[in-house]
Amino acid sequence: MKTFQIPDSYKSTIIAKLKTLRRVQDPRKKDITPTYLDFGPVGFYIARHFGFCYGVENAIEISFKAVAENKGKRIFLLSQMIHNPEVNQDLAEKGVQFLQDTNGKQLLSLDELKKDDIVIIPAFGATLQNEAELERRGIEIQKYNTTCPFVERVWKKSEQIGKEEYTIIIHGKHTHEETRATFSRSEKNAPTVVVKDLAEAKKLGAYILGTKETALFYEDFKDKHSLNFDVNIHLQKVGVINQTTMLATETQEIADYFKQLMLSKYANEPLKNHFSDTRDTLCYATNENQDATQGLLQTRADFAVVVGGYNSSNTSHLVELLEQKFPTYFISSEQEIESNTCIHHFDYTHQKKISTSYFIPKKNKVNIVLTSGASCPDTTVERVLLRLLCFFENTRNPEEVVASILKS
Repeated sequence: MKTFQIPDSYKSTIIAKLKTLRRVQDPRKKDITPTYLDFGPVGFYIARHFGFCYGVENAIEISFKAVAENKGKRIFLLSQMIHNPEVNQDLAEKGVQFLQDTNGKQLLSLDELKKDDIVIIPAFGATLQNEAELERRGIEIQKYNTTCPFVERVWKKSEQIGKEEYTIIIHGKHTHEETRATFSRSEKNAPTVVVKDLAEAKKLGAYILGTKETALFYEDFKDKHSLNFDVNIHLQKVGVINQTTMLATETQEIADYFKQLMLSKYANEPLKNHFSDTRDTLCYATNENQDATQGLLQTRADFAVVVGGYNSSNTSHLVELLEQKFPTYFISSEQEIESNTCIHHFDYTHQKKISTSYFIPKKNKVNIVLTSGASCPDTTVERVLLRLLCFFENTRNPEEVVASILKS
């Protein structure tokens, strides 16, 4: 796989050595067991897969290249380049301005743009409408387009099944940048509707079965369907694609649900007449990170810490998985760990910051699960590890611990 030029400030010596070791030991990525770092009074279970993925490193390389190549010019990002506050802040400090927030709200009017301004397309992609607006103003948008290739793969799949006259069901969060970009393309080729989870999929299923009044669809799926969507016509033949950072297991559940629904309703007809088997369109990193989290769930840890941006979809799903077994703290950086008795973290379910006291249990040996989302720098994970480590006495030196693992 291609390697990218990213700032040294995002690289961690400790994490890099662990990742290199695991790649050598398990080149086919079959082993999802975590790496265990034993510091004596505290141990850390480090996920097999976590941190920057291909798409994120590609976006970072292109964005910093845009800054380096265009000194003296105004540089803009269409929205957050990735969902990580540290990376976006670094770009802002280099003079990059943001045109929209993560929900698509304009922070700066596009009318302020000039032909020689530089506009970077974020890793999530851009809607066709935004692209057209930029091109109409004479902005060249392809040179610094950081759209993740795995997102583009979903777009191609939506185009394919749309041309085959399937209605497209997107498993995603309808306000998320990626889903908005995907929706703008899929609705061009086919009727489209967005479902955020299995519960919404079943709500849509009621309209397929005709067990719910048609008129209610436009209330249930307000702002989540394409223009002129006709419930009586457009739910007879469907295919499922997804926002690449959703829970893989849930995407599969949703696809299986609609497949069984069509098998039941149209039992005497070929399945392909009513359902497109799109398989899985999640990106490799989302799959790997979620699989690695299953490995973390097999451990006997006292609590889990997940590091990443609070608006990061892929990170939030790691939190969802770990919360099934452990007290789980979703933090953006080591600065959220105020002391050994207080941690500030994000309650994803209720979308708010909260604080927890005495989160570290009083016992002779404490074990902590540690992972991060695909847009989180390794250095941030390292700083979190070292911050937690400082609350314990008589711990082994980190370099010695890592060296012992490399020798084993």
